[in-house]
Amino acid sequence: MSDLRAPLAVVAGATSKQGRSVVDSLLASGDFRVRALTRDPHSAQARQLSARGAEVVAVPLARGHRRQLTDAFRSAQAAFLMTPPVAPPSDDEYVLGCELADAAVEAGVEHVVFSTLENVDERTAGRHYAPHFTDKARVAEHIRTLPVTHTFVMLSFFYTNALEYYPPHMEGDTTVLPFYLPEHVRAPFVDPTTATGPAVLEVLSRPDSYRGVSLPIVGEFLSPGEMIEIYSRVTGQHAEYRDATSREGLVACFPEMDVNPLLVDETIGMAHYAVEYGYFAPGRDVQWSRAIDPTARSWEQFLRATDWRGGRMSFARS
Repeated sequence: MSDLRAPLAVVAGATSKQGRSVVDSLLASGDFRVRALTRDPHSAQARQLSARGAEVVAVPLARGHRRQLTDAFRSAQAAFLMTPPVAPPSDDEYVLGCELADAAVEAGVEHVVFSTLENVDERTAGRHYAPHFTDKARVAEHIRTLPVTHTFVMLSFFYTNALEYYPPHMEGDTTVLPFYLPEHVRAPFVDPTTATGPAVLEVLSRPDSYRGVSLPIVGEFLSPGEMIEIYSRVTGQHAEYRDATSREGLVACFPEMDVNPLLVDETIGMAHYAVEYGYFAPGRDVQWSRAIDPTARSWEQFLRATDWRGGRMSFARS
C-alpha cells in the first residue's frame, strides 16, 4: 500500500507507452503515490496499474475535458504530461497540451514534466513540415509562461515505430524493413516503454536540479543499416533495407498512408529535418539519460525483450 505521506504525481495518458513507463518507475521507487489518468479504467493495462497501487481515474486524453482534468490534478504535487499523436491537419495536439498544463496549474500542481520535441518550423525556418514536433514545442513554450516549475523531456525516435507504424513485409524468404531514414545515417532511438520512467523519476526526485531544462532521452544512436544487421543477427532472418525516404518510396511501402497526403508530408518532413538539422538542437545533453539510467535498452536488447519477428505489434494507448 502506498505511503499516504508520499507526494502524489499524476500521470496523463497512463496506459500509453510513455505513461506506463512513468507509472512503473514512480511506483517502483516507493517515493511517490501515483494517480493514473486513462480513458478506459477497465482496460487490462489500467487494471494492472491499479493492482500495483496506482489510483486509476477515467479522463480522456482529448481536448474539451478541462474541468475533469482540473479535478483529476487536484491535491497532486507533480504531473507528467504528454499528448498522443494526432494526424495533420488537426491542431488537437497543441490545444490538448495547453489544456493539460492549464488544468494542472489551476489545480495547484507544483511541478510539471512535459514530453516535448524540437520546434521544426522554427529550426528550419519553415522548410520542413513536422507539426507533431512543432506543436509539442509550442506547448512547451506555453508552459514556460505559466506560474509553475517545469521540466521538459524529449524522446528520440521510438524503436516501437518499426513494430507499430512501419512494420516490415516479406518478399520471398527476405524480411524487408522500410525506413524513412537513409540506410547509413545515424539517428537517436529509444524504447519509450522503459526509458521514459527513469528519466521522469530522476527529475521529480531532484526537482531543483532540473528547473526549466530540456532533457533528451536516448537509447543509442543507430543507422537503419545497423538496425537491420542487428535484427538479422537476433532473429536469424535474412533482412534488407528498403528506402522510404521519399514520398514515392514511403507510399509504395505503406500505401494506406496515401489516404492522408499531409501525413505523408509530415513523415517525410520529420525525417528530412532529422537528417539535415539533427534530431536534437545543438547543445542538448544527449548523454544525460544514459548517465542516470545506464541500463536503458539498446535496439538489440529491445528485440530480445519483445521477441519481435517482424509482424505488426500494437502497444497500449492512453
